[in-house]
Parts: sequence; C-alpha cells; structure tokens
Amino acid sequence: MSDAAQPTAAEVRAAAEAVKAALDRHLAAVERRSGEDDPAVHEAFNQLAAAAEAYDELLYDRYDEVTPFEIPGDDTLPPYTGPEEPHAISVLIRRDYTVAEPQRLLSQAQRVQAAEVTTGTGIGEGATGSLHGALGILFGEYEPDEIASRHREFGLEEGDSTLWVTAADEAPDPGEWLETPFDHVDPEQVVCRFDVSAVFDDDEFDDDEEFDDEDDDFDDEEDAEDDGFEDDDEDEDDLEPLDRT
Repeated sequence: MSDAAQPTAAEVRAAAEAVKAALDRHLAAVERRSGEDDPAVHEAFNQLAAAAEAYDELLYDRYDEVTPFEIPGDDTLPPYTGPEEPHAISVLIRRDYTVAEPQRLLSQAQRVQAAEVTTGTGIGEGATGSLHGALGILFGEYEPDEIASRHREFGLEEGDSTLWVTAADEAPDPGEWLETPFDHVDPEQVVCRFDVSAVFDDDEFDDDEEFDDEDDDFDDEEDAEDDGFEDDDEDEDDLEPLDRT
C-alpha cells in the first residue's frame, strides 16, 4: 500500500475507540439477554466482530501490526439466503489428486485400452502415450467415486476434497450451464458443504503421537519386568493389537 493510501493515526485511534464501544455494547447485551438465542446478543456480537476486523486492518496498514484476537465462527460461507423449500439442487464436487506413480497410471490406462481395442469398443492405440491421455481413458472408464475408492491402484494420492449442495427454486434448462459449469455458483445458495483435508488431521495426529510415546514407555516397563522370566500361561499368539479407532 502506498503512503498516500495509508490510514492516518487518527483513523486507527477512531477504530480502536469503536472496538471499545462495541465491547461495552456486547457486554451490556450479554448482561440483559433473555435466553441462549437472544437476537440482541447476536447483533452485538456481529458489530463487535466487524469493529475488531476494521481495527485490525487499519492497524496493519498503518503500523504493520496485528491484534491477537480471533472471532470464532464459520466464515467459509456467507449466510444462506436460498429458498426455504428448494425444488432443485446441484451437487458440486472437487477432489484433488497428486500423480504419485506415473508409470502405474500409464499401465492401468494401457490395460483398459487393450481391453477396449480387443472388443472393438475402445479408442485407437497410442492414446496412452501421455499422462493426460491416460487420465482421459481412466476417468472415461470409471466413475469418479470408483476412482476415489481405488485411487492408489491408479497411482494417485488423495489431496483435499469438498462437496457443496446448492439449492434453487427450479432446475436449469438442459445444457444451460455446460459451457461454464463452475462460473455461476452463488455461495449464499449453498445448503451444506463437506470438506476433507489433511489439515483437519493435525490434532488427531498429535494425539496419536502422545499415545505412541505412552505406549513406548509402557513397553519399556514390560520389557524390564519380563527380563529373565517366562510366563507359561500367556501365549503370544493370543495377544491382540491395541485398537485406537
């Protein structure tokens, strides 16, 4: 941002005062609330969030500093404004993959192509000479859900995925959006969404590490106790692995 576009110190100070006032309003609304879903508290919360965000932006633009505050909530989608009783829905799915084993991908495509050429139903030979050609064959042969469940067989590694369900009053005309199927998605029409990402597994992974450390200590204690002794009553084959699922 240029110096001319930077906020003044007075503007930053005014934004800070707005946060203080919003804090007072929020506390007052909380003290007077009539129930868990009091609309006055909800409105005061939103005003406080907006004031804090505005102050944070101005503080950063002017002084290159940020606040330690984070407003909780689902900011991935705006509030739903679609029909209460939709007569049509659209399901939008995105799945990302990494081509982890190109040769496996090519081999699977060549196998599919060979079977189609043999039966006379496939495309001509040589279409699997490139990765993009192989991908065209595999995704033309298998449904996306089958690719997802068997991705390792095709040399693919899963990345992030998401599924959005959007609502509408009526279905679009046949062929209406085929040229640009992903350009006209209104986030305010999204009824629900389901995301899958490795970033969501970080906490679980940390917990597993703690369990692993505890198990290692426990195993060390067992080894120390068992050294030099033999228990005839316990057969090693009868032991079952620890199930952490």
